[in-house]
Amino acid sequence: MNAAKPALTPEQRSFLEALFKDDAAFEEDALRVYASDASLRRGPVLAMVRPRTVEQVRELMRWAEVERIPIHPRGRGTSLSGGCVPTRAGVVVSMLGMDRIFDISSEDFVAVIEPGVNTLAFQQACEQKGLFYPPDPASGKATSVGGNVMTCAGGLRAVKYGVTRDYVLGMEAVLPGGKLLKLGGRTHKDVIGLDISRMFVGSEGTLGIVTKLYLKLLPKPESSASVLVGYPSLDAALSSMSKVFAAGILPCAVEFMNETVLEILSRTGDVPWPDTVKSLLLFQVDGSRETVPLENARLAAQLDDALWSMRGVGKEEEDRLWAFRRRVSSSSYVLGPDRIGGDMAVPRGSLLKAVRRFEAIAASHGKRLIGFGHAGDGNIHANLHYDASDPDDARRTAAAHHALDDAALEFGGSLSGEHGGGCLKDVGKQLGADELEAMRAVRRLFDPQGILNPGKGY
Repeated sequence: MNAAKPALTPEQRSFLEALFKDDAAFEEDALRVYASDASLRRGPVLAMVRPRTVEQVRELMRWAEVERIPIHPRGRGTSLSGGCVPTRAGVVVSMLGMDRIFDISSEDFVAVIEPGVNTLAFQQACEQKGLFYPPDPASGKATSVGGNVMTCAGGLRAVKYGVTRDYVLGMEAVLPGGKLLKLGGRTHKDVIGLDISRMFVGSEGTLGIVTKLYLKLLPKPESSASVLVGYPSLDAALSSMSKVFAAGILPCAVEFMNETVLEILSRTGDVPWPDTVKSLLLFQVDGSRETVPLENARLAAQLDDALWSMRGVGKEEEDRLWAFRRRVSSSSYVLGPDRIGGDMAVPRGSLLKAVRRFEAIAASHGKRLIGFGHAGDGNIHANLHYDASDPDDARRTAAAHHALDDAALEFGGSLSGEHGGGCLKDVGKQLGADELEAMRAVRRLFDPQGILNPGKGY
């Protein structure tokens, strides 16, 4: 399809109207929201459809392959890397109409759901049955599980429990042309054939449209406790964190916040720590009612060099501590109305050197680095704020961001720990020509006409 094509033909529009009825939109005002995502980039949209059945998805994909119409799958539009932004004029497929929970089994420790289910709502439904779905992206209130699968979302608990791919047992997915693949299922162990379902995880909607998910669950931990600890510098904070791991303690979450983060938190609200505290670590441990106090005591013994601490046991007390971490993104806009966000990952032992290098790069471009993230697995949220109406500021910020990507690779890291490549990251910086061609060859097997989320990922 020609990217400059201004509209669907009357016949194409009639097909979509007949298939989706009230779950289709064509007018500019209605399509505006589907042209963008949380990255704030925009692209061309010819129509939006919201399937509610697998058969609708299959009919759409049969038609799209024949018509060579680009298809852009979409969850809740929370991608920060432009994963939902149409790069070629096409049809946005909102999966929010497929949001049913079919089963949450306390016997199989398996859930069967549709991709549009909200992440937090799903976790809460599991907890009501005494079960636990660990993947915990910070934006879980806003995301869908299907969107998490497409980016292999990690989140706060990844250091102990792993990321989304570790909980996908199987799926059903529709390919261009309408073929329905049934991959994996309810068993926790299955080594027959290639693990194609795992290939779909993190594929950013480039291989097919997932219509059903089989997810592994765990028993819900009986108890948890958190501690927020303050240090005179990030150097001191991460040195203290190293002592925790060296002692054989595995928290379920470890978050760090650099000096700039504490400044913006202090500027935008009340904070409980003294002025001598310039960097924070936030830990959480979980387990049984008997073991959590013991783990908490072991953790406290390794944090004896902190300047300040605040503790919480149980959800209500812990939420007061985690509220400071959740405030970071909204508070950061005091440094500028626009943002470029990175989510690089580096080897855990290189975390301090990487953050300090990132800060120096930002400063060399006249910027300040808002550095925070998942210290336990080396995942750095490296945000730069600027004013897009100032061309010089925008230029310097973009240059700094590209230099940060280069620096992450120099540390043996990755351009993305959880947001994916989308249409904003130059994955060729990280992947060699042979690796890229291998991935693109796989993509062509599933999507020979190149209609699925073109221009994304790889």
